[in-house]
This record gives sequence, C-alpha cells and structure tokens, in this order.
Amino acid sequence: MKEIDGLSAEDAKAEHKALAEEIRTHDAAYYQKDEPTVSDAEYDALRNRLVALEAAFPELADETSPTQKLGAAPARGFGKVRHKVPMLSLDNAFNSEELRDFEGRIRRFLGLGAEEEVAFFAEPKIDGLSANLRYEKGRFVQGATRGDGQEGEDITENLKGVIDLPLELKTNGEAPEVFEVRGEVYMRDEDFMELNRQQEEKGAKIFANPRNAAAGSLRQLDSSITASRKLRFFAYAWGEVTEVPADIQSGVLEQFEAWGFSVNALSKVCTNMEEAIEAYRRIEELRASLEYDIDGVVFKVNRLDWQQRLGFVSRSPRWAIAHKFPAEKASTVIEDIEIQVGRTGALTPVARLHPVTVGGVVVSNAT
Repeated sequence: MKEIDGLSAEDAKAEHKALAEEIRTHDAAYYQKDEPTVSDAEYDALRNRLVALEAAFPELADETSPTQKLGAAPARGFGKVRHKVPMLSLDNAFNSEELRDFEGRIRRFLGLGAEEEVAFFAEPKIDGLSANLRYEKGRFVQGATRGDGQEGEDITENLKGVIDLPLELKTNGEAPEVFEVRGEVYMRDEDFMELNRQQEEKGAKIFANPRNAAAGSLRQLDSSITASRKLRFFAYAWGEVTEVPADIQSGVLEQFEAWGFSVNALSKVCTNMEEAIEAYRRIEELRASLEYDIDGVVFKVNRLDWQQRLGFVSRSPRWAIAHKFPAEKASTVIEDIEIQVGRTGALTPVARLHPVTVGGVVVSNAT
C-alpha cells in the first residue's frame, strides 16, 4: 500500500471508493447480521486509512462517506425508531501519547491554563450492543438499537427480558417526565458458553463470541427467546432528557444506580490524564479475569458544562475517546499463497490460512 503523500488524485479516488465499499460491507455484516467479517483491529486500520485519505484529499469527503456515518441502517423485521439525540461513536486512541494529545486538544479548545486540572471519568468499553432506553414518568416505554446513529430498530419487547433492566425507575414518586438511558447489552462469558452448548445440542447456529450472541439474541422476533438468553445491561450515558440530574458525568451514573441500573464497578473518576492512563493499565490487567468481554477503556471529561462547550465533530464528541486494547494475536499455518490482480493491474499476494479465531472473528485469508 502506497504512502498517501505519494498518491495521485486519481489513485486516491480509486482507493477511497474501494475502501468505502469495503467498510460498508463490513458495517452491514457487523450491525445488521451480527457476523463480523474482520477483527476490530483490521476494521480500525481500514477506517483510519480512509480518514487519512480524506484529510489529504478533502474533495473525497462527502456525506456518503463511511467517515460521516455510524453503523448501518436498521435491518428489516423491526420497526424503526428515530433518535431525538443522535447515538454517536467515539474517536479512538491506541497509545498513551494519543491520550495526552486528546487532553491537549481539550485544553486548547477550553482555553485552560497548565495549572487547571481536567478530570476524566474512566469506564471499561463493554463489547456488546448499544441500546437506548426511553422512560416516561419513570416507566420504560421504548427501547432501540443504535442503528446508524440517527435511526435504530425498535426492540422494546426484547429489552424487557434483559435481566437487570428496570421496567420502572426507583424514584420515590419523583420521576422525570422523559429520560433516555443509554448503555450496552452484553452476555457474560459463562452464559455464552452455556448458550453455545445448547445451540450445538439442537443443531442450531453457534455464535462466534459473546457480542454476536448478545446482538443476535436481541434481534429475535420471538421475545421469549431473548428472555431465555440471560442478557444484561450496563448504563453509561443518556439521550433525550427533561433535566440532567447532576453536573458531572460520575454524578449522573450515581443517579442511574439509585434508579436501579447496573453501572460498571471498574468505572472511576481520574483527577488528571496520568491517573487516566494508570486506570487504563489497571483495567487492561484485569481484562482476562472479568466475566464479560471488554475491548478498551472510555474516557470522558467529567464536567458536563465542559462537555457542553466542547460539543461534537462529525460523528463523535470532542469530550470523549476510547483507548482500544492492542490487537489480539494468534498463530496458524499458511496453506497456500495466491496472487490477486487488481483493477489497475496491481498484484497482491493473498495467504490462505488454516482458519483461526482472532478477536471473535474466524480468519482464513490475509494480505
């Protein structure tokens, strides 16, 4: 793959088109079919290349680009729900320096001096399916998937079967008129293994990983099947609300707990970026011992007034970032090497591998 500064405008346009098509295909597989076709690391590399192409050739960035969209349109079979507050994605960081750069951008945007501390709220990035839960006067009335960020699938009946999702908030009679709680539906590892054992006995589909199992379970047209799958929910954000119950991120999550939601016990306030980096290391060390899958740590500016001032860019907030864990590795055997000829005549060697699971995806080819 050529360095971007060595590409002509024509070559950049051709690569951009091919990359965009590939990413859309992966998005549809991941968000609509719950069957990812590449690992998270491979997907991030494709998207980062697309972002870099658009930075070097701004004319390629238009509203149809995957960089301007999130996820994929809702699949058929469920009603559609328009999110009144978009469900955005997060920018990624892959090392400590990128986290420090993130803090630097925040400081410059807010005009903060070096002596002023920026506190961050750190929480594990749960590898599940994002959902928006709408409560009116304390009662759960509607639930939806993220979808493309603007419009998701109506999965209200299925969400009622999630183990720790309250159908009525514990509010002592003072329930907010409207409050949308957002978070992640996930499946514990032991429940995932038991589900696959049952699936195998029935000769039914075996799920590749707990995330796929959770997503597939939520999209069942028969809600009784969903209720049998032992799904759980961690709350971490909010959408449309009549009033935010605190002035800091951690305070809102404390209110979530008081209302009856599960909030991840590893979440914590970090008084500065060095504490945040240490929190990442601690959570990474604990990763293998957790009873659910995580793929990174999310950091959010804790002060909500600063979040408001920082605002959003494109598909993500300026005040939050996800520090992803390093890509998983696995060993396998190269069984053959084939040469593919591209449209421009470029030759690309493709290794045919003995299938191996990496990051929850079965990999059988590599370039």
